[in-house]
Amino acid sequence: MQNLLLLLFYITSFYAFIPSLISRLFGFRVFRKGKNIKDYALTFDDGPDPYYTPLLLDLLKRYGVKATFFVVGEHAERNQDLLKRIHEEGHLIGIHNYKHYTNWLMSPKLVRQQIERTDTIVYQITGSHTQFYRPPWGITNLFDFSKKHHHRIVLWSGMFGDWKERIGEERLAERMRKKLRGGEVLVLHDCGTTPGADKHAPRIMLLALERILEEAKHKGLQSIRIDEMIALHNAAKKDGVIRFGKDMLINMKAGMKKVVVTLWLGWEKVFHMITHLKTITPQDPFLHYRIRPYQGNRVPMADGAFLEKGDSIIELHFDNKKLYQLGTSSRTSVHLAIRMIRTMEKQLPDLARIAAVDPDAAQVKALYGVTMINRGPEQFGFLVKDLPKGWFAASSSVYLKILLSVIHPQGQQRLKEGSQQMVPKMIIMPMDVLYERFGSKNSPEPSSQKDVMEETYEEDESSILTGSTDLSRTPPVA
Repeated sequence: MQNLLLLLFYITSFYAFIPSLISRLFGFRVFRKGKNIKDYALTFDDGPDPYYTPLLLDLLKRYGVKATFFVVGEHAERNQDLLKRIHEEGHLIGIHNYKHYTNWLMSPKLVRQQIERTDTIVYQITGSHTQFYRPPWGITNLFDFSKKHHHRIVLWSGMFGDWKERIGEERLAERMRKKLRGGEVLVLHDCGTTPGADKHAPRIMLLALERILEEAKHKGLQSIRIDEMIALHNAAKKDGVIRFGKDMLINMKAGMKKVVVTLWLGWEKVFHMITHLKTITPQDPFLHYRIRPYQGNRVPMADGAFLEKGDSIIELHFDNKKLYQLGTSSRTSVHLAIRMIRTMEKQLPDLARIAAVDPDAAQVKALYGVTMINRGPEQFGFLVKDLPKGWFAASSSVYLKILLSVIHPQGQQRLKEGSQQMVPKMIIMPMDVLYERFGSKNSPEPSSQKDVMEETYEEDESSILTGSTDLSRTPPVA
């Protein structure tokens, strides 16, 4: 039962919750708001609906504004003339999956099939392919950020609860009015047949929208398509037009980053509680561990020995809070790496002493961890092995890049440097190596070790441990 709960915990956080949180707060690989001064973007989800979408199109035509429709594929398939009308009247069509299913509950392959099937339907009806995608409920999963995803993900900056009739025309109009300004991406719904929606909620939406369109007209604001907003947004950035509010934006990003880090560290506390991790050096919590059976593939170690499935291991975990503190207080990446090296030098002897007297460690075969260290651990006696190719290795790499951009002090810069270095690997140290090198607190450190390690990191800063995102939090390779 514990393993099942852990698996569900990993899936919801690693595959879905954290990517959605980061895309919402930081706009990571999604478009959610422009920098336009006089233009905003109306977007409509869940249609087309045979009754309400024609009324909406009439309203938009009367005010001479354009919008973007993120259509559900099966609805478009059943209302082909209506989809053709949307296209012919100059509105943009995007994808909202073939069925209104959440991406959290679908595999990457199934999500791709939903998108491709809807794109084919749109092309057959309108003669144009779609380039934009909005996942249902705005819920992204890890693979939505993959470069293989050929559609631009569009979220929103304003959502108003218009899928429920009880909101009423007055309250809905007031909520929309607060977001009626340039650059905003407003999401409304022209169909009430999706799960959780009221069938006739679009009637309330149309009444409130007409009031907002009239107000926008008097203010000189115009609704444009998402592709037009993105083009204007990119042009403004390129030409250096948008310079106001820079300090405010920086402060907002810093505040949001603090929220994400707090949530991430809170997640770590829950993980520690579930897995019963022990701290090697409580007065300086940098490494945690637990003893468990190895569940990965057969791995060769030294002298013809192998780590086999079922062998007892000490699984190592970095302390994310400590890594974050080290990162924010280090002058450079090299400085950070050296401080981490020195901490490891102090804590591995503590681990050797703990293991020597712990009855549960008597049958342990090796230390084990999964991390982003690419160079350096060998100097401590670790063997560095590639993870088997597959979903775990691929998703781990994407996941760490996302978290690196948030948690690491130089995350955005690090993502632009040497991404080929950011490859998760497993590290293994046979127990006899641990006892031989670190078994006595009086054992001298190899004279060249510190110099070699510092020289290693000075030669190649891109090989610094990016473990402030700590892949060792993820489950062992299956």
